[in-house]
Amino acid sequence: MKRPAIPSDDPQMLAAWAAASAVPDPEIPVLTLEDLGVLRGVERRGGRIVVKLTPTYTGCPATHVIKRDVETALEDAGLSDACVETVLSPPWSTDEITAQGRRKLRAFGIAPPLEAGREAVPCPRCGSVRTARISEFGSTACKALWRCTDCREPFDYFKCL
Repeated sequence: MKRPAIPSDDPQMLAAWAAASAVPDPEIPVLTLEDLGVLRGVERRGGRIVVKLTPTYTGCPATHVIKRDVETALEDAGLSDACVETVLSPPWSTDEITAQGRRKLRAFGIAPPLEAGREAVPCPRCGSVRTARISEFGSTACKALWRCTDCREPFDYFKCL
């Protein structure tokens, strides 16, 4: 994901980005909103700071929690007049997850979405590509349950969207 441009001469915009980007995802708390790529930008509109977020999918149950957590982070940063806006277009995709986010997922035991050209889901524990899907449904709607046939451990796979 390419980080949106934030005017470096506006300390409030920088503070808003820093506050929002550090908010953890409620379903996968090892990831921040910046890691996940749902933080789409910060802008000033009519003198007010607007933080733009895109949910991972329109029915994501964590959307309201994320919005509330960002509002709280903005207030804690002294930006109580800032607001949070949901942006649905362009839609979020797993391509938005940063390289750091992918590393964090792997370290947490969740296989990140497959990158272009990869066909096998590598086990986040041992690295083997001898894996098999157990269920299309995992602990959250964005994950599927897989198992490694080498280390025999089950793991979540973050589905490509």
